[in-house]
Amino acid sequence: MNRSTLNKAVELRHELHAHPELSGQEVWTKKRLMQFVEDNSGLELYDRGEYFYAVYRSPAAKRPGIALRADFDALPMEDEITAPYRSQIPGVAHKCGHDGHAATLCALAAELEELAPDRDVTLIFQHAEESGAGAKTCKAVLEENDICEVYGYHNQYGEPLGKILTRPETINCASRGMAIRMIGEPTHASLPENGKNPVFALASVVQAIPKIADQSLYRGLLLCTVVQLDLGDHAFGMAASDGVLRCTIRGEYEAELDRLQAELEACARAEAEKYGLQLSFSYEDVFPESRNHVSGVEKVIQAAQDLGYAWEILKEPYKGSDDFGYYTKIKPGAYFFVGMGLETQGHHTVAYDFNDESIPYAVELFKKLIMMQ
Repeated sequence: MNRSTLNKAVELRHELHAHPELSGQEVWTKKRLMQFVEDNSGLELYDRGEYFYAVYRSPAAKRPGIALRADFDALPMEDEITAPYRSQIPGVAHKCGHDGHAATLCALAAELEELAPDRDVTLIFQHAEESGAGAKTCKAVLEENDICEVYGYHNQYGEPLGKILTRPETINCASRGMAIRMIGEPTHASLPENGKNPVFALASVVQAIPKIADQSLYRGLLLCTVVQLDLGDHAFGMAASDGVLRCTIRGEYEAELDRLQAELEACARAEAEKYGLQLSFSYEDVFPESRNHVSGVEKVIQAAQDLGYAWEILKEPYKGSDDFGYYTKIKPGAYFFVGMGLETQGHHTVAYDFNDESIPYAVELFKKLIMMQ
């Protein structure tokens, strides 16, 4: 990778880090990324409102194109790093490395014309990964262009710098934010018999979770994590009459996650009926399983070997979710991880920062995938 390109990419990454924007609000971020691509390449730019993509058009394309994706949204967190480029936006920070992913794809854009591949290359700059909404929209790019495969990467803390990690089948679990709401009837706290309190019904659902989500009953990894139980008000004279149980459910296989969801809903219905309560369900932050194709994984590993990188086939998927799975539902491809160094801090922590030294590793691997037959 050209040193000048790397320096520009690092400078860009620091700009992005200092000006983070939440999912669905990435106005400045998208504009800055588009400006970088325009200033440093001759790629065609396609503005799609919340996101954009850039295309290298091969003058003598001999085979179908390839797509590469990077996300660029931030998290609702504080930034406690001491670097001069720390977040300037209170309560918002790049704590998952999406600033680095976007800078990596920009660096690749700057070097594509020199690489001169014999096929078109589409670079997807995606919004709203953290909410699971971005890829659902951006996947249209794969159908609008002559693309036969798609790849993406994520930085990985606690792994040797530049090490490549991937696996066939599920690499990131599917997940959903599930809310179970029960509404009864209010009454004075001294006359509970005159009202309908959802506390006992919701408590029964909570107590049933270990049995319903028993890992031994499922083929793949499965989890149900209670994140909030919200009941009544801070009013000692009133019995609770409205309550919400919020859980994150996640699984290696979407079919098994559907089964878990159905069983939780059935349990909630039985309890609501028992106590005469109104019942409703809602879902948000819905992520698919990110499922890799064997052919894509084989190419990622071959590229790593050709470059002399350390690599590993993961035995189990990561429990966390990523909406990249929407792309591989449409086209073959793979998602992989690039090590950030053994001493790096974990994702979604206030001390986390993307390691700029990992950018060349990702750029060069993307180049190998582009040129690979």
